[in-house]
Amino acid sequence: MPTERQRSAGDLPADQSRSRRAAIGRALGEKSLARWDSDLAQFDATYAATYPGPATPGPIHTVYIPVPRFDGLVVGRWGAKGLAAVQEFRPQWDAVVLGLPGVVDASSAGALTERTLATLASKPIEDLRIDFEDGFRAHRGSAADDQDEDAHAVRAAEVVAGMTHLPPSWGLRIRSLAPATRRRGLRTLDLFLAELLAQTGSLPDGFVVTLPKVIGLQQIDVFVRVLNTIETVHGLPPGVLRFEIQVETPQTVLGADGRVPLGQMIHSAGGRVSGLHFGTYDYTASLGVIGAHQDLRHPVADFAKGLMMLAAAETGVRVSDGSDNKIPVGSPEVVGQRWATHAEGVLRALRSGIYQGWDLHPAQLPTRFAATFAFYRDGWTDAAGRLGDYHRQTGGGVMDEPATAYALARHLAAARACGAIDAAELDAVGGIGDDVLAHYLVRGAVPGVGAR
Repeated sequence: MPTERQRSAGDLPADQSRSRRAAIGRALGEKSLARWDSDLAQFDATYAATYPGPATPGPIHTVYIPVPRFDGLVVGRWGAKGLAAVQEFRPQWDAVVLGLPGVVDASSAGALTERTLATLASKPIEDLRIDFEDGFRAHRGSAADDQDEDAHAVRAAEVVAGMTHLPPSWGLRIRSLAPATRRRGLRTLDLFLAELLAQTGSLPDGFVVTLPKVIGLQQIDVFVRVLNTIETVHGLPPGVLRFEIQVETPQTVLGADGRVPLGQMIHSAGGRVSGLHFGTYDYTASLGVIGAHQDLRHPVADFAKGLMMLAAAETGVRVSDGSDNKIPVGSPEVVGQRWATHAEGVLRALRSGIYQGWDLHPAQLPTRFAATFAFYRDGWTDAAGRLGDYHRQTGGGVMDEPATAYALARHLAAARACGAIDAAELDAVGGIGDDVLAHYLVRGAVPGVGAR
């Protein structure tokens, strides 16, 4: 039998009945909603600050130059050596290019080679690190060693001050904060910055420090205090000194308490951490992998890099793959095989969502750029067409949604940043420009608003 309330509602006109049923059925009033909104406001703000979003497109590689070999001509010299390698081993190079994604014939192979050679001639190094660690002599604590490293720190600063075209990203790798080297590493950083600022008056854009062999959160806390002190003394803007954590010890991946410390390391640094860089050989050696099997493709390396990606997700911190130490030099057969292996490693990382790696030799630059360009050019026309259709809301063959527009924009923005596609191509295919890409790099962006 219907209740009195149900009978009353049923006797009302239809519009009043619906209104009454809606009023009766609501359990959450405006005051309750406002209270719960307020209860979560602080959490919302903290979450937004802690997880600002994925990293923006950055350098596709890092090149470490031992400080004794660092001079103002090093960037151009590496580019010239990369070009020379392609010229010397052109048949092997052509064979490698023909095996890259999206390369279907001699014409597309030639276009990719032309783009790669142009990049080697104009901007062969995107991220340069002056190396005071593995690329320098061992520190034995003697006065002579200290004087020598002091001199190199000052000289490196003088070289940087005199360079008219620094790579977009550059900096130092200092010695680790282990007991035997921490004072030396911090002294080198201090001397370098003091000399550079004395000569230039300001810090050139793109500076970053690589902190190697990190083993605990306490080292991160101390290094943040060090950078705060340097900024204060030199009148630098707070937070301008940023650093990368080099993940090359098991303790950064799994702590004694069973937790993964990397996430806390990122969040405890107050926005100073810009990247997590995998150290292939120190890390695999620490896990007992013998020399013949040390490789950035080893399962233990993949496991560590997966955790690095999880720790860095949505924080704006970039993850970099390690290096391949089998460099393309020697006979044509060896060079061709090692180019193919290096290109495969670059593509493997890109497919897994790691968009940066280390290069140890100028002859690795050609395959770094060619493989990266091929990766981003593969399918880019479809991505540009779909994003253009979504932006103009003109339909098309795919019904995309905001999350897909964001993914398409990320693909195209990364391709533009590294030089895989240019602005004219993007406009011709998709009828969009960099302003549209920037618009959709924000999740949930409304189509067609705020960009042409």
